[in-house]
Amino acid sequence: MSDLREQTKVTFYKSSGPGGQRKNKKQTAVRLYHMPTGVTAVATEHRYQSDNIDLAFRRLEEKIRQLTKKRKPRITSKPRLIVEEHRIRFKKLKSQKKVLRRKVNPVRMDWDF
Repeated sequence: MSDLREQTKVTFYKSSGPGGQRKNKKQTAVRLYHMPTGVTAVATEHRYQSDNIDLAFRRLEEKIRQLTKKRKPRITSKPRLIVEEHRIRFKKLKSQKKVLRRKVNPVRMDWDF
C-alpha cells in the first residue's frame, strides 16, 4: 500500500453537488493518478477529504488489480452441424449469384460455308 502511495500523484479540487458549505468551500474531491500505469481514480461522494482519499485509493487498487489480472485463454468451440450446413448453403447461393453476374464472353465461331 505504501508503494502505491509513493507512485501516485494526488490532486484535490472542489466537488459539486449537495453537501453544504464544507463541501462547496473546501477542496474535498480527490483525484489520484498512478504514474507507472496511467490509471486514474476519483472520489467525490463524501464531505470530508480524508474519506474521499481512502475511497479513491480503494478504487485505484481495484483498477490496478483488474489490469494485472491474468485472463483465461478462450477455448474455441466447434460449431454445431446445423450452423455449418446453413453457412455452406448460403455460401453456395452466393457463389451462384456471382457466376450469373460474370460477363459473358462471345463465342467466336468460324464456319466455312
